[in-house]
Amino acid sequence: MPERRIVSLLPAATEIICALGLEHQLVGRSHECDYPPGISNLPICSSAKFLPGSDSAEIDRQVKEILSESLSIYTIDRDLIKSLAPEVIITQAQCEICAVSLKDVETALADLLDKKCQLISLQPNGLDDVYGDIRMIAGQLGVENAAEELLELSAERINIIRHKLKFITEKPTVACIEWLSPLMMAGNWTPEIVEIAGGLPILTEAGKHSSYINFQDIITANPDIILIMPCGFSIQRTLQEIGLFLDTPGWADLKAVKSQRVYIADGNQYFNRSGPRITDSIEIMAEIINPKQFIFGYEGNGWVHFNV
Repeated sequence: MPERRIVSLLPAATEIICALGLEHQLVGRSHECDYPPGISNLPICSSAKFLPGSDSAEIDRQVKEILSESLSIYTIDRDLIKSLAPEVIITQAQCEICAVSLKDVETALADLLDKKCQLISLQPNGLDDVYGDIRMIAGQLGVENAAEELLELSAERINIIRHKLKFITEKPTVACIEWLSPLMMAGNWTPEIVEIAGGLPILTEAGKHSSYINFQDIITANPDIILIMPCGFSIQRTLQEIGLFLDTPGWADLKAVKSQRVYIADGNQYFNRSGPRITDSIEIMAEIINPKQFIFGYEGNGWVHFNV
């Protein structure tokens, strides 16, 4: 298949394209696409309307205010995209907050491109969807063999974890926090990740969108492990707001806190990106839940132990 000019408006899609060996076909990216490092010089085709540097509560407030007026929280650079003359644009329909959506793209590009441009929209809800999207993109771009090699390697890595945990019957309960204020538990593929890594996900449901909860729900569930992994936040960014938990009545009495099993993961690079590094996220979760069985080398970079 001939090479095609690709604009990716989704970090996970950018990672998929690069993992399939098609990085040289990328001609534009979103403001959130930051991996692999080689794409850093590509033109940035989008921007966020909410103020950078805001805390999680303020980001939530701004996003809800924008959406209440039926507006997109992202701006697409129409002129730049037109100048790039893409033949393929990849976006998503899974979450209007996480990244530029299909609706945004269709609206922005209406009557804009001179020639027919293919829009590919991803909408993953579970792990099978994530790996299915990799196959789908590869099929659209004529690199099916590269996808199969990538997915075979991922399956081998996951099977190593499953095999080592085959006879371990004790499974700790795990609460995965995806947003700090208001409090949100990680849904979609995260419960599956917890189960593969040897834990029991709580306060969430596999394949369903992440859900808001009250802190009392965490107190009632009293999880064995708490993993804090806000969407779009690095470890350092999360640490800036960790006081939200430390100052909450009942936090110090939680089982996970008392046993020093509270962890912070990079929710920007891992877990919340539905691309090839979802397998890295599974390995990170395995390191956290079963540290005696697994050392993959992510500690200190992908996750840290938070000593309260």
